[in-house]
Amino acid sequence: MAQDTTVPKLNFEYWLDKAIEWGQATTLESQKDVCLHLPQLQEFLHQLYETIKHLQSSTVAIQQFPLIGQLLGRLCWNPFVIGYDEIQRTLMWCLCFLYSSEPQNAVELKANSWIQSLLCHLLSSSKWESNEAETSTFISALGYTSADYYCHLVKNLVVSLVTELRENQSNGLNSQESISASRVNAMSIFCVPLITLPDLTPLVETLLLYHGGSSKEILSSEFLGAVNDAFLKKKISLPEPAIFSLWLRHLTSLEKATLHLLDQLFSVQMNSLEEVARVIKDSLLPQAASHPAIFRIINEIFKNALMETDGTSEVVTIIQVFTQLFLQAHQNENKQHKFPLKAYFPNHHQPLVRSLAKRPFELPAASWSHHVKHVSDMVKALVEDTNISSLTDLFEIWYLVACFGEWVDIAAEQLLKAAVEPDAVLWLLAFYCCPKTENQQRTQTMVEAQAVCSQIMMLFSCADLSLKDLEAVHRGTGVELCCNQHLTTTHLLTNFLLFSPGAHKIAQECIYHISITEITDTSKEIHNLLIRTAYRFNHSGEENQRTLKLLNALLQKLPLKV
Repeated sequence: MAQDTTVPKLNFEYWLDKAIEWGQATTLESQKDVCLHLPQLQEFLHQLYETIKHLQSSTVAIQQFPLIGQLLGRLCWNPFVIGYDEIQRTLMWCLCFLYSSEPQNAVELKANSWIQSLLCHLLSSSKWESNEAETSTFISALGYTSADYYCHLVKNLVVSLVTELRENQSNGLNSQESISASRVNAMSIFCVPLITLPDLTPLVETLLLYHGGSSKEILSSEFLGAVNDAFLKKKISLPEPAIFSLWLRHLTSLEKATLHLLDQLFSVQMNSLEEVARVIKDSLLPQAASHPAIFRIINEIFKNALMETDGTSEVVTIIQVFTQLFLQAHQNENKQHKFPLKAYFPNHHQPLVRSLAKRPFELPAASWSHHVKHVSDMVKALVEDTNISSLTDLFEIWYLVACFGEWVDIAAEQLLKAAVEPDAVLWLLAFYCCPKTENQQRTQTMVEAQAVCSQIMMLFSCADLSLKDLEAVHRGTGVELCCNQHLTTTHLLTNFLLFSPGAHKIAQECIYHISITEITDTSKEIHNLLIRTAYRFNHSGEENQRTLKLLNALLQKLPLKV
């Protein structure tokens, strides 16, 4: 949990002065003074780490504490300091945070090299080398500098551990020389403070992909959480199988990664879904969701996000893009490893799942109207089933339709092009916009939408349209519309402006007028419908350049008004 605690400047300067005064504690006086202050120093370093780890980056940490490098460097070379309790590990954690995963200049490169040598020194000084002084002559005789020697030591150690793990995995779990679960756990704990050290990456990857014979998780939860945090902050690069294994082994990390993705997407200005899709892909979650267990957990988090935001159109759009990217990853899976759709949607009507999961570009455009009617008929049969009695059941059906919402958008287009049976599409739109209403209320919504649709169709072939013509349509039949009925009408009207050639010239004026005069939810729905349509056109190969040009023009002006 983020803390607002800051380390007082006076306290920081006090410990820096002490570190300078102690040096490497070569005199009896300095050694006694170090020992006297060790508990307070440990508390200070822990407080320092808790402060910097919640800062945005190592650059911010250095700006807040310009002398942090000098302090840590001096403490690392004091054998009395690093030999006390948890101080050595805390120093490692601080240094790892200051390590730049993507150095931008020569200063950061030099700082990384310095940090790496300190980490190697800490790693070897108390665990593998009993006395630094005893080895210095040997190191010099080999022709190494101390930093080079420790760097090679770490690399050789990592290679040795990776080889041990891989050989054990290949020999099978029944081997007499099988590695104990406690040893593997110890390896993972050893990695925690050094997660971002590049030389350690092969060991981190091998541990994540290692599976012993124990039914319980053998890797430290601290290690799994640290790897996930480093991955989310882009401080470590690991192959996809290792990340997928991490999320399968540690569901807390998967939940954190999903919430991190949602936080990222909420900060993206949704003028285009291309950027949304890029962020989602970079998260690796759609690819990982090819495993049903991962998909179902992500899906539950999305459901909760949708309910907590009261069904906001931005969240619905994010879920739809994620679902499309998941389907793409699923289709790219090797047939031998591909799970059936039922594994991802086990509690849903499977014919409906299969129909919704078909991407528009997989079907000839001429058959879209038939497909939409088929979907609508199945959804209606499920909703009106006497066994469907609770709002939870209705929500589950609606949520499934919302995940594959591009078919709802296509349904409205097909209706305005007179390519589909009106009642089927109007019912689907009414349910999509008003899932909580009773059948009688939904019928009333359909009546209102039918009236609006009839008025729109009368204008569809008109070459000379004005804003007043469409204002009359938007006002409907004079009957007071509820918010959701209004969304149904807006959905139809927006599609009319996009797909009626005669309406193109007043589309900008009309949508601008609606977006500034209607309630916020309506404006957002218009905006999200536009970006979804533009995204579909860009990725489906539909040859409708005129409409795409209009969409891009609308999106350039609308965001500031939404």
